[in-house]
Amino acid sequence: MFKATTLENGLENVHGFYCGATNAGLRPDKTQGDVAFIRSEVPCDISAVFTSNTFQAAPIKHFQKYPKDFQSNFVLINAKNANAMTGDKGVEDIDTILSVLHAKQDVLNPVMSSTGVIGYRLPVDKITSAFDALDFNTKDSDAAARAIMTTDSFKKELAYKVTLTDGTSFNIAAICKGAGMINPAMATMLCFIITDANIPKADMDNLLIDSTEDSFNRISVDGDTSTNDTVMLLANKTSGVYHKKAFADTLKKMMFELAMMILRDGEGANKLVAFEVKGAKTLEEAKKASMALSNSLLVKTALFGEDPNWGRIASTIGASGIACDDKTLTIHYDDLLIYSDDFRELDKEREAKAYAIMKQEAFKVTCDIGLGDASYTSYGCDLSYDYVKINAEYRT
Repeated sequence: MFKATTLENGLENVHGFYCGATNAGLRPDKTQGDVAFIRSEVPCDISAVFTSNTFQAAPIKHFQKYPKDFQSNFVLINAKNANAMTGDKGVEDIDTILSVLHAKQDVLNPVMSSTGVIGYRLPVDKITSAFDALDFNTKDSDAAARAIMTTDSFKKELAYKVTLTDGTSFNIAAICKGAGMINPAMATMLCFIITDANIPKADMDNLLIDSTEDSFNRISVDGDTSTNDTVMLLANKTSGVYHKKAFADTLKKMMFELAMMILRDGEGANKLVAFEVKGAKTLEEAKKASMALSNSLLVKTALFGEDPNWGRIASTIGASGIACDDKTLTIHYDDLLIYSDDFRELDKEREAKAYAIMKQEAFKVTCDIGLGDASYTSYGCDLSYDYVKINAEYRT
């Protein structure tokens, strides 16, 4: 029906879009940008999903001031300062910055996104000084992807060309940041997706929500949800081509791959683990238990220690509040049965096999509750010494 081909150079592949970054002095390292932009030649439909944190940051509040289904052609992004918990002044600072931008560039309903430390107002003069340094007609996805990083150890960008059976095609690309404060309710993350597909606005809204649920809402580094979490989709429709299933499947694939990049980059993380809970009475209970496992500090530290202690898995399920029974429960690490009613104690042979599985960079923990047919999978990582060090020194 369609073919999705991976492309190099991220955002640069989408027709009619420009992107880049510069250092405006928010970072002491002048070799890395701290103010980035994404610009379209023509107005775009725009959809967004934001954090569930009650204390939403000023950029989100500013976005929500625009009328429903507004169009935009410009996204401005800054690092090192979250502009969160800054009250009305934080929103006013965005208005000031975008007013200066209007004088420099032809922009329609520009939006802003920020990441960094909470509780400080934006350095307006530094950010607006970037407008003289930025080339708004350049295409530099690498610079934009690196500029939005905080504790990330590598840039996160993807692009696909989607070719339909009739030979027509459209492009979709994204940049993303995130490594810590990652919870199965989005994350300390920003994700900007652009496409030239001729996608209807209603499809944008629905598919973005669905894909977020199956990607960023299923990962956990530390169980914390930030104030700035944003996933944004912009479509300038310049290709004139669209196929709903092709777009939906590619968007979901892209966002899942980005979510796995975030998880692999979890601050100090060494393991990527899928937690499948099946055989639950309801989907809600399967999801509740799975997320409890991906969030559990005891489970995460066991993963870091490569300790095949199924007791922490079972205990977390029992504490999650779902209907469960130790006589029907089974636990597998990959394909290895590690707990059942008949095998409650690990013998040396199975413990050695379990230990070998846990030494892998990625594996799966499957917990069959044995009481129904509902299932849900979330994704987590281990918790290492480096996580504590990185977050203890976040402002320094």
